[in-house]
Formats: sequence, structure tokens, C-alpha cells
Amino acid sequence: MTADTASAPAFRYAAVTFDCADPADMARFYGELLGFPVLYSTDDFVLLGKEGAAGLGFNRLADYRPPTWPDPAQEKQAHIELGVDDLDAAEKRLLELGAVKPEFQPGEERWRVLLDPAGHPFCITTLV
Repeated sequence: MTADTASAPAFRYAAVTFDCADPADMARFYGELLGFPVLYSTDDFVLLGKEGAAGLGFNRLADYRPPTWPDPAQEKQAHIELGVDDLDAAEKRLLELGAVKPEFQPGEERWRVLLDPAGHPFCITTLV
């Protein structure tokens, strides 16, 4: 099976997002550490980075429990964000490639959550 690359949407690595209890505190820490300014912020999500470059996001999780690494009792928590110019076209292409769209979508106008073939969540976003 050959993919039609002429009409395929362009994908680019946009960010890695970490679940946490306090996105502002995490953003303060990593912002100071890496010298990244805040690109986008709400009470529940902060994205750090520099325009045109991959960023680092922090997402509030109500019942967040920190990882117990290396003990697997509470695994690490992160997911990939892919920046796209057209959410609908990108979603369509990813579904064609084998991604699954879960019913719950927390910010469908700005980003979409999809599951890769192994079930790992990732996002496509127009934030970056």
C-alpha cells in the first residue's frame, strides 16, 4: 500500500507534555532551568519554548501521583505533541495510518488526543 504523500499533511515535532499537580510550578522550574519563556498558559496547562522550536508542556492531573522510578508501581507520565497546520487533515491521515481517536477530547478546537497502534496517547495541536 502506497501513501499519497503529495496531499499528506506536514507533521513536525512540537512538544513533550508532562502530567503534574502544578503546571505553573513545573513551568517555573523548567523555564528557569532551560531559559524558555511561557508560550501558552491556562490554569491547567503551560507550554514553554521558543517560537518555531519544540517546546515543553505541563498538564494538571487532578489525582497526580509522581512516578516511583525505577519502581514500576507508578510509571513515568509523558506524551508527545505534534504540531500541525490543519487539525482535520492531520487527524484524517493519522487515522488512516492506524491511530484511534478516543471519545473524550478535552480541547478539540486547539488539539486532538489520539492513540497510537500500541495504545499510547499523543496529541496533534495548533498551539505551536
